[in-house]
Amino acid sequence: MTARDIIIKPVITEKSMTGVASAKKYTFRVAKKATKIDIARAVEEIFNVKVEKVNTVNVRGRLRRQGRSQGYTPSWKKAYVTITEDSKPIEFFEGMM
Repeated sequence: MTARDIIIKPVITEKSMTGVASAKKYTFRVAKKATKIDIARAVEEIFNVKVEKVNTVNVRGRLRRQGRSQGYTPSWKKAYVTITEDSKPIEFFEGMM
């Protein structure tokens, strides 16, 4: 997998933006088969930063109903990436704050 296949998109929520402001912690939606090492290398390659640590979470799909029929949304993987203090911030997230 290439770096662009591993990092699908950033997660932009109120909770994830507080992590960016306080602890240089960025949240991404990543490929389900990606490991922590793969994610760290992909973030370093795409954004030119030094990654300190990566935490991952498998997010279960939520139950959705419409009338009598019901189903689950797809499950996905989320990665919390912490960059080192001497790394510059990621520009994509800086415009959001």
